[in-house]
Amino acid sequence: MADLVRLVSVPQSAVDDAANFLQEGIDHGAEILDEEVDKLRPGIAREIAGLLGMDNVAQTRRMACAIIANAMVFHERIAGMHDNIRPLRFVCGPGVANPQEQTLNAWADILKINYWPIFAIAKDILEQLPPDTARRLLDTLRETTGKVNGTGVNNAHDLTGRVFQRLISDRKYLATFYTLPPSAALLARLAVVKLDGVDWSDAEAIGRLRIGDFACGTGALLSAVYEHIAARHEQAGGDAAAIHPVMMEEVLYGCDVMPSAIHITGSTLSGIQPETGFGQSRLYTMPYGRQDDGSVKIGSLELLQSSSVMTLFNTSDPAMRTGSVGEETAAQVNAEIPDGSFDLVIMNPPFTTNTSNEGSRLGQFNATFAAFETSKVDQREMGKKLASVTQDTSYHGNAGIASAFVALGNRKLKMGGVLALVLPLTAAVGLSWRNTRELLAKDFSEINVLSIAATKGDMSFSSDTGMAECLIIARKTGMKESNQRQRITFTSLGHRMPNFASASAVAQTLAKAEWIRPIEAGPIGGTRLFVGADQVGEMLSADCVDLGEQWGSVRLSDSSVAQSAYSLSQGKLWLPGFPTARMINISPLNTLGRIGLVHHDINGPVPRGPFNKLPPSPTATYPCLWNHDAKRETKIVCDPDSQLEVRQGMDLKAATVWATSSRGHINRDFTFGSQALAIAFTDRESMGGRVWPNVIFEDSRFDHAIAVWGNSTLGLIGYWWHSSRQQSSKAGITVRAAETLPILDFRTLSDEQLATAEHIFDEVRELDLMPAFLADADPNRALLDRRVVCDLLGFDEDIYRGVRRLSAKWCAEPSVHGGKRRPAGARYVE
Repeated sequence: MADLVRLVSVPQSAVDDAANFLQEGIDHGAEILDEEVDKLRPGIAREIAGLLGMDNVAQTRRMACAIIANAMVFHERIAGMHDNIRPLRFVCGPGVANPQEQTLNAWADILKINYWPIFAIAKDILEQLPPDTARRLLDTLRETTGKVNGTGVNNAHDLTGRVFQRLISDRKYLATFYTLPPSAALLARLAVVKLDGVDWSDAEAIGRLRIGDFACGTGALLSAVYEHIAARHEQAGGDAAAIHPVMMEEVLYGCDVMPSAIHITGSTLSGIQPETGFGQSRLYTMPYGRQDDGSVKIGSLELLQSSSVMTLFNTSDPAMRTGSVGEETAAQVNAEIPDGSFDLVIMNPPFTTNTSNEGSRLGQFNATFAAFETSKVDQREMGKKLASVTQDTSYHGNAGIASAFVALGNRKLKMGGVLALVLPLTAAVGLSWRNTRELLAKDFSEINVLSIAATKGDMSFSSDTGMAECLIIARKTGMKESNQRQRITFTSLGHRMPNFASASAVAQTLAKAEWIRPIEAGPIGGTRLFVGADQVGEMLSADCVDLGEQWGSVRLSDSSVAQSAYSLSQGKLWLPGFPTARMINISPLNTLGRIGLVHHDINGPVPRGPFNKLPPSPTATYPCLWNHDAKRETKIVCDPDSQLEVRQGMDLKAATVWATSSRGHINRDFTFGSQALAIAFTDRESMGGRVWPNVIFEDSRFDHAIAVWGNSTLGLIGYWWHSSRQQSSKAGITVRAAETLPILDFRTLSDEQLATAEHIFDEVRELDLMPAFLADADPNRALLDRRVVCDLLGFDEDIYRGVRRLSAKWCAEPSVHGGKRRPAGARYVE
């Protein structure tokens, strides 16, 4: 009860209001610096930028205001805790003759006590400002501080961290997103509960823990872990304030490439017990990009090759200080972060990928390392460094840098340690993440995967990602015997956690769950997850037979759809409401035929691609189906939208490429909310382009069979189960992933059945199909289902009706409709 009271003491609406007030104040303050410093005194602007280790741009001035605002909010919080700390109104309020001098004196007194992570750099920035500008800025931010404090929200809610995330100019390259506080609390609680054998009443036992976040950003995850450990210590009879020094000095390790992020992390962690001092902390700004000695560094990933890294830490650059009780004497600090030493590694790592790094483009541009205006030469060198340090790890370039951070977390964990991650949903289903899933299945146990069965902005655990994410929590137990099967617990939440109390309740319920319905049990649904009387999600367990297989049981609102989809992939037609399954011949696509080329092999840079792409022509020698046009792609038969022209001197290669043309094309980026087709058919053999790669069979009769199967409800569900569901209603599938798409094994069909497939194709080829998310309300899709289920496969009417019911369930999945409203009159068609 005490824990609940603490968690709900401040309403979420107050937290949102405080964050907005802080954001507005910072924006107004930045306008002052833009007008009075950057334009009139550019030398001072450059000096401030130097203090922050950044370039002199608008974002830097906003960051400077954020740091001063943070110090002022904290100043007001600790005023009165110490005899000589007066409230802001006495040092920079109306009537104060020299607010800049008075504020600087007050902050100097504060630094004599403690609070270096918060006030050192803020004081240095304020000292640079002209007096009139300082007065205006302090007036603006003092008013902001009053509004923030008026909401009743304190620093424990990490307001500055949340706002700071909005200010990061390099976010598009770093792909770092702020972990929402309730999400951080949920992940932290699920991770801490796996820390077996800790006596939470024993301060010394807590002091022996080692907890790391090697992509800590603003410290949201470290703060959430710290707060939960402190709460457990208090509940066991301990004194939370007494463990603050050891938590800051020994237990918590945070690394990031942004000096100002480390400032915010130090501020947030210090603020958990603001009245308690501590010595040197374990927060490090990691070297990134070209260094003074000519080498290149890749941030925390340097730790993949060494337990020791020389960090950016010096007294001449106050933004890079990480201590708390005075200026350090060393120019740099050698951070010792040994392998196999951590009890818990918790991270929300960067998601950047380098999908353009293929063929002739290899090494030309490395988006993974494009932050901080690094040159392309430096990016190439950093890419080589990454390739070197990630050899023999689970890292995969197409999965992105996040997979390298998973490898780093694994390396730093001790046996029995806990790994807790926020990752893109593709970590569960993407082919390029196979190595990571294999690592987890082989070396970890008690794996929990959480996702959110919602749409658009609500399907992530972080702020502003626009993509679905998952939480993965597991314990490192060492390589298993080959006959040991690993079961994974999947939890699909109906929405992301709105507050700390909800996160706490869900974490407690999951920790106590004793039995979870297996996916192999058939389409009867999962184990429902309740908070009080409200159902907030469902749980399923699944067996990892193939260690790196896709974890398809994510982002589900109705687990019975996943159970039917899984059964179909295993060669069983098991429909909701049916006690038993019917056998059906299902095989990976690459056992029946093959997938054509990626588009770079068609028109990529010379010498890779032998063709140029041109507008379509009815007499084209080399027609091509290249792009999406949802309004045009309503019939199974599509006309080519482009043609290809052979490049000079590349006739032989063009002939080789053209030999992969076919009539069947698979949708590589299927948006269920607007597109109708999983498989498109062209009457003439055509090349497949960016979104319509070819499907090639030796037996041309299979072209008709895949067109009718792939666009039936069973084909759509098979595609959905095998694809990525990272976007709101888009199911991506790579060319390589398409090779293992489970489809009807046309080789087992008789000549008569193959002829039937062609008859079905002729019957439906000119019929307009609705977008896939309306498959249950589409009379033409219902006709196609009846023909496939009854005429082609020979099942009875009951099975057909079961397929239609499954269609309705599938269309109700958020990952299918994506929040798109159904048209008026769109009703279920049996």
